[in-house]
Order: sequence, then C-alpha cells, then structure tokens
Amino acid sequence: MEYRGFKCILFFNIFINSIFISEQNKEEVLLDMSASGSELGWLKWPDEDGWEMAQTVVNGSLHYNYFVCNVESPAGQDNWLRTTFIQRQPTATRVFVELRFVVRDCNSFNGASLTCKETFNLYASDSDVDIGTSFRKNHFRKVATIAPDEISRVGELKINTETRVVENLSRKGFYLAFQDIGACVALYSVRVYYKICPATIKSLAAFPETVAGGDKQNLRKVAGECVENAVSEDQPLIYCTVDGEWVVPVGQCQCRAGYAAAGDVCQGCQPGFFKADVSSEACQQCPANTQPSEAGALICPCQDGYYRAPTDLPSAGCSGLPSEPVDLAVTTVPSTVGKVTMSWSPPEDAGGRSDLTYHVTCERCDDSGCVPCEDRVRYEPGSTDLTDTSVLVSQLEPSVNYTFSVEARSGVSQFSNQRALSSITTSLHYTDPLKVTTMQLDERSSNSLSLSWTVSRKAAHNRYQLMYRKKDGEGETFSSGTTYTVLILENNWVQIGELAPATAYLFRVQAVNVDNSPVSDIMEHEFTTTAEAPNQGNTSVILGAAVGGGAMLLIVVVVLLIRKRRRGSHTRQGPEDTYFSPEQLKPLKTYVDPHTYEDPNTAVHKFTKEIHPSHVTKQKVIGAGEFGEVYRGILKVPGRKDLAVAVKTLKPGYSEKQRQDFLSEASIMGQFTHQNIIRLEGVVTKFKHAMIVTEYMENGALDKYLKDHDGEMSSTQLVGMLRGISAGMKYLSDMSYVHRDLAARNILVNCNMECKVSDFGLSRVLEDDPEGTYTTSGGKIPIRWTAPEAIAYRKFTSASDVWSFGIVMWEVMAFGERPYWDMSNHEVMKAINEAFRLPAPMDCPSAVYQLMLQCWQHDRSKRPRFPDIVSILDKLLKSPESLKAIADFDPRVSIRLPSTSGSDGSPFRSVSEWLESIKMSQYSENFSCAGVVSMEQVLQMKSEDIRNIGVRLPGHLKRIAYSILGLKDQTSTLSVFAV
Repeated sequence: MEYRGFKCILFFNIFINSIFISEQNKEEVLLDMSASGSELGWLKWPDEDGWEMAQTVVNGSLHYNYFVCNVESPAGQDNWLRTTFIQRQPTATRVFVELRFVVRDCNSFNGASLTCKETFNLYASDSDVDIGTSFRKNHFRKVATIAPDEISRVGELKINTETRVVENLSRKGFYLAFQDIGACVALYSVRVYYKICPATIKSLAAFPETVAGGDKQNLRKVAGECVENAVSEDQPLIYCTVDGEWVVPVGQCQCRAGYAAAGDVCQGCQPGFFKADVSSEACQQCPANTQPSEAGALICPCQDGYYRAPTDLPSAGCSGLPSEPVDLAVTTVPSTVGKVTMSWSPPEDAGGRSDLTYHVTCERCDDSGCVPCEDRVRYEPGSTDLTDTSVLVSQLEPSVNYTFSVEARSGVSQFSNQRALSSITTSLHYTDPLKVTTMQLDERSSNSLSLSWTVSRKAAHNRYQLMYRKKDGEGETFSSGTTYTVLILENNWVQIGELAPATAYLFRVQAVNVDNSPVSDIMEHEFTTTAEAPNQGNTSVILGAAVGGGAMLLIVVVVLLIRKRRRGSHTRQGPEDTYFSPEQLKPLKTYVDPHTYEDPNTAVHKFTKEIHPSHVTKQKVIGAGEFGEVYRGILKVPGRKDLAVAVKTLKPGYSEKQRQDFLSEASIMGQFTHQNIIRLEGVVTKFKHAMIVTEYMENGALDKYLKDHDGEMSSTQLVGMLRGISAGMKYLSDMSYVHRDLAARNILVNCNMECKVSDFGLSRVLEDDPEGTYTTSGGKIPIRWTAPEAIAYRKFTSASDVWSFGIVMWEVMAFGERPYWDMSNHEVMKAINEAFRLPAPMDCPSAVYQLMLQCWQHDRSKRPRFPDIVSILDKLLKSPESLKAIADFDPRVSIRLPSTSGSDGSPFRSVSEWLESIKMSQYSENFSCAGVVSMEQVLQMKSEDIRNIGVRLPGHLKRIAYSILGLKDQTSTLSVFAV
C-alpha cells in the first residue's frame, strides 16, 4: 500500500500543473474527464482490488482521477474501468481518444518486476442504448495497447500523452474501457472528441460546419451555397479532411451584374460605377460621355447626343455622331465615256469612333425637279458601306445635272435622325460630236425592211430621226427638192413596211434633241427589197452558231483527253478498281503549317475569323480539353440566325506558349472546308479569355455514341458512317496533311449521324518528299491506332493514317469496343510484329473486314489510299447485297471481345460476375428473376431462352449468345496470340 499512497499524491501534483486547452475551432469534445467537477460514475470490474478513484481540490475545484497498482499481486491481473455512455453525432463515425497518464517503471519496485507490467489496453463498444451497470467483456473490441513513450522513474515521473482513434462507429453512442493487466498506472485525463471543419466562406461560397471524415472517407465532399448576390454555373464543392481542414475547393461563385466582391460578400457598385455581367471583376468607373450611374448599376447610360452601338461593350464610352465628309470633288475619267471619280475627305469629327462607312446617293435634276437615279448609274465598288473615300461612277448621260450626296455613318448613326451629308452637283459635256457609227439590215422581204444602228456614245435623249425614199433619177441625196418620209423614233431600230418590191431605197438616220434638232452626224445607206436576196442577218446568226458549236466540241474533246490521262496516271493494282470522280482530283489548295510562321499570331489572323466575345454565349460544360473546359454555346452574329456551337476555352493563368499552342489548332482547322471535317466558326483572341468556336456536334464522340447504341444500327448505316470519315481523310491527304491521331474518340457525330474528323492536336504537315513522311522528335503516340513503321521509326504518312482508319473501321463495326481489348501496349506491339491482326467483329460484313486487312498491310506501299477507300465504300453502299456475306467469327479468338472468362482464366464464380465481364450487367436482374442463378444453368441456355428473359436488342442478344458459345468451348482460354 505504500506504493499506492505515494503514487496517488505524486499523480495529483502532476495533474494540478497540467491543464489541457483544446482547439475549439476544429474539435467537438464529447467527454473531458479533467473538466468534470463531480463524481464520474465510471464502472469498475471487479469492484474490489482493481481500479480506484482519487480526488483533490485544485483552485477551489474538485478533480477526479483513477489509478491501479497491483504489481505485488499474483500474475494474471484483469481489471477493467468503463466510462459512462458517450453519445455521438450521427456523422461522427470516427473519434479521437486522448489519454494523459503515468506508468511506473517496474524496476522501481523491489521484488515485483516478474509480474509487473508497463502497459494497459484501450477497448471500445458502440450501442444504441445506455446499458447501465451491465458489463460484458465480449461486447468490447480492442482499440490499442497503451504504452508510455518514456517509462517514468521514481523522483522523475513524467506525464505521458497518447491519442488513439476509434473507427467505424455507427450507433447512437459508445463506451470506452481500460484494462489493467498488472501495471502501476494513474489515469487522470481522458478526453474524447471528434474533429470538424468549421463553417467557412471561400470564393464567395458558404460551407456549413462539417464533421471530419472517417478512415474510409479521408475526404468528405461538402456542397456549398453562393452568398447573397452571387451565382455559379455549377454548385460549389469543397472537401473536409480528417484533420478538420478545408481543401480542394471546386467551382467558384461570382458576383451578379451590378455587384462586386468585398471580402466574403457581394456589395452593390457605388454610384458612378457599374458592372455589366457575372464575373469576379471589380466594378468599373463610368466611361466617357456617360451619366453618373445609380448604386448597383449594370451599365452607365449615355449622355444626351451620345450613343452606344449594339456591338459596343458596356465598358466602352458613348460616341457622338460623325460630321459630314469634306472636300467632296468630282473628276472626269480620261478617255472614257460617262464615267467620273468622286472623292472626299473623312469628317473632321468622327464622333470618337473608328467604324466609319460612307453611303453615296444620286439624283437627276432638271427644271421640273430632281428624281433618284436608281439603277441608271453604276458604282464601283458600290454605293453603300464604303470604307474608302472614293468611288467610280459610270453610265452617266451628257448634259444632265447630277447631284451626288455622300453621307458619313458610324455604328451609332441608327439612333439619330440627323444626317452627316455632303452634296455636289455636276454634269457631263462632250466636245466630240455624236455619230451614228453603223447601220445594218436585220431582215427584209419583198415589201419590208428591218433596220438597226449604233451611236458613238450614249445621248442625252435616245431619239432618232430616220428619213427614207426610193432611189431614182432625182439623185442620191435628201435635198429640199426630193420627196422622202421622216420618222421620229425612241429606239435604235425600225421595221418599215408597204415598200415596193425589188426596189432600192436610201436611208438616212441621225440623233436628235428633244425639239428634233440634229445633234449627230448623218449616216446614209442603200438597201433593196427583194424576196430572193439572201437574208444577211440570218446568215450571220447561223455562221456564228456553227463556229460556237465547233469550239465547244473542241473543248469537250480536250477535257476528256486530259481526264483520261489523269485516270491513267492514278491506276493502281489491287482487289478493287480505283475510281476517281472529278471531286477526287487533288485540290489546288495545300495545307500550310502554322508553326512555320515566325509569329504564330500571323497564322491565326490569316486562317481564322475573329469573333467578338459578346456574340458567344456559353451554356453548359460538355467536356474538358488539354487547355481548359469545353462548353456548348450559342453564336449570335447580327444578321444571322443563332447557331449552336462548341466553345473551347483557355484556362486562367496560361503562359504565352500555351496560348499559342491552344490557337495553333484553330490555325489548322481554319484551312479546312469539307462536310466531314469539323468546321471552325472563328476564334476570340483580342480579349482576355481566348476561345475557339466550332460547330456543335449533338451526339458527341463516335466511340461513346456507338457504345450507347450497341446493336441498334445496321451494317449499311455503319458503312455509311465510315464512308463519311474516309471522305474527310481523303480531303486531308489531298491537302498533303497527316492527322496522326485518327481514332473513334476523335470523330464527332451530329444529329444526322454524320461523322466529322476533329482533334488536330497531334496533326502535322507532310514533308515535300516522295515518301511524304513526318519524323517526330518525341512525345506520346496512340499505340493501338498507330502503324508499325510509325511506332518503330516515327515515320508518319497518309499510309499510316490508312492503318489508323482500319482500326476505326474495327471500332465502328464492334460498336465502340476497345481495340486489342485489355492487352498492354507492349503486348499489342509484339502481337502486330508477329503478324497478328484483330479478328472480325461479330456480324461484320466480309467485304468490310477484307478492307480492314488491306489497311493493316505491314508494307505501307501495299495499303489502299483514301481515294481507293472512298471508292470501295461507295460501291458497297450502292450494292447492299455485298454486305450480306458475314466474315467468319471465331468465339475462341473473340473470347476477349469482351472477355468471357475471369481475369485469371478460371471459370466465373457467379452469373453477375460473368455479365459484368461482358458489359451486360444491366441484365443481372433478368437472369435472377428467371431463376438462372448459376453458371451451369447459363451454359444450358439457347438464343430463345435469352430472348425470353427480356434481352431484346439484337447486339446484346448476340453478345450474350456468343459469350455462352465461347464458355462451352474447351479451348475458351486460348490466347489471343494463337490465331
């Protein structure tokens, strides 16, 4: 007993000088023995000669502790101390137990070292109810053996602190118990707590207080809510660690338009400031020529007389109207008839804008007033939306007063009725006389003539005076003493009847003015009426038609000869005759590698179209690329119908090189125009957030689309999709371009099931040599889709793209199955070098599989070219009967399409495991409800049995049936390399 009494006093002294202060912001305490000021009520078992309680007064407060010291007692001590029922939070499945204790060194007890222990055990038991004084050792599970870090010695006792974790708590509460097996130990502080992540606000998202995760959930995902006046496209998330720390925030809330972040809240913009959209930007001061805004403004209104164009950003200042153009002048064009050049200088005041255009109008003026010229005059390059300060005007008439007006307009002119107009009046005067240059006989009969004539230039008024008479002894002139007929005509042709047959007539014509006064020289001619005379006009027409027909025949013959020579030069030996249509002739356009430009931005500006960011609306994230997220969006261009697009974005914090690499793909796509190549709509480069905008493909990537529609499409539909892909690849190869990453994942499908080649991240231009190769300097290549020579020597050609197209054919006919299944890249390369080729997919037409094998020729010179492939697929589509012959299907080979055996080749242990291996786990319940619960029953099933349990899709029905066939085969574990 002297050990025990001495020990208690010393323990209390230690306890008095040691008070633990918890971190209240990260821990929730469930039990704190040292803070209790009353009887603890802990259960001792056995009740005697075991744990004892001691108490002392510290600073006026009563403190309790427990100790046991039976080191002199016989071996085999088993003394238990159990806490009261500790209730827990439902989410606190993991608690920490902190113990502060002292254990005496057994060497300090004379003669007791043989039975003395220096450790004790911690146990735990969870329960839904408080069981009171009932105690059963078998209800407890051991948590840990507690040993001091440093054994305490007499005179140098040292407090030990140990913390242990109690896991997997699932009931309403729990007990802790301490087992003594023969030690001298004093337990004076037991603190039980769980850790929490305190309520916090991060990136304007509020997250509630959260219990830290357990051992099996080291990170607990917590959803947050945006603070007031903040929004987020996706719900913000964060993770709470087991140590009560918030980490990895996902998503970001941004203040609404009219609000900006101020610490952890969104405050309205102050008067005189605005914010136009949802963003993390600060409020901006109202720009020039605007009125001071009110608090929380989305935009600053323009001052009177100032405006914003629809395409102007809210941050742009308001603009005034331009003044009128100055220095308007008209200059006659030398050596021309009826042409003038108009020129002017820009307005002295452009209103602060750079988008000036000019509009030219014309009026014809006389004594009665002015009327619009309408289409009587022509303008080059046009009369509206001019950016240059000059225009060529033609088809003007002489001696007519023309008033030309030039109006300056800008993007804000539509908002005002004021016109910035300058006008000038001019007329044309000619010094050279007007002449009737020719007169000809168009038709004649025994008593009529048809005549026409031309003049040297256009007259002010198209009126003509025609005189005619018989040729007789009165002479050959129209003198005052002769008799003749006078006609005033509005046209330059006339038909005269009631003439004397076989008689010569004299004709005289000249242009006249409004008052019939002559304004031109006279043209005289003699014509004879006769029915027998040859019709000169008709003869000219017939002769011209004959000459024209002969020329056209000659052109057709030349074209056919050239086409024949081109077809002859492209003739190749193979199982299919190559057919070249005119569209398959190599285009004049050749791809230009954007990397050859010293400044990459030059290629972007040359091959792409710039889009204003206000025209692009992002709607929903549909994927993530190497450089950032990809959105579905809407392109709204003024004057065009809204267009659904895909928007690739560049993530924040990018380097200049990343920006150039990001935009280089746009420089490549911008050079392609083909219905089976993804279409580039434009780029956003002149603003902070760069974007690439392409057409939107509703059905996404081809591999996923095929998996989602397994067995739902016919062979004809699948071949049609392949034909589209091959047409796109033919276009690329004709442009001397190698894709290098042709795979089903890089083919996109639109709502019409039309396939388009995309993803030009690995693509490179062909070198200008006979082999047409591209040698890479390194980097990863897609092994399963890449030709052997490209893997071994990094030589990429259109022939290596053909190999990849063969793999794409296999993917399509196998409804998106992974090529070479679960083989490693090393196994794939080894198998290809050993002449292994993928087997025919189920129900694959023989002609299609033979084309695959041709694409997989080891000698690249023997592979078909893309024009050949397009031709072959066209012929198959035109002859559906050719797709009915199915290639041989060997279930022993296709056993891994997908695997029908366990990963180790052993039989499956359950039906569900087998269904999961062939990706048909959605039918597990069908098999179970039908009473098929063992693999022995599965092996007895027939196609009709499979259909009767609810498998309706043809592709799924065949996959399950072929898998059962493979399981029945004794050689079902045959290696895929044994083909």
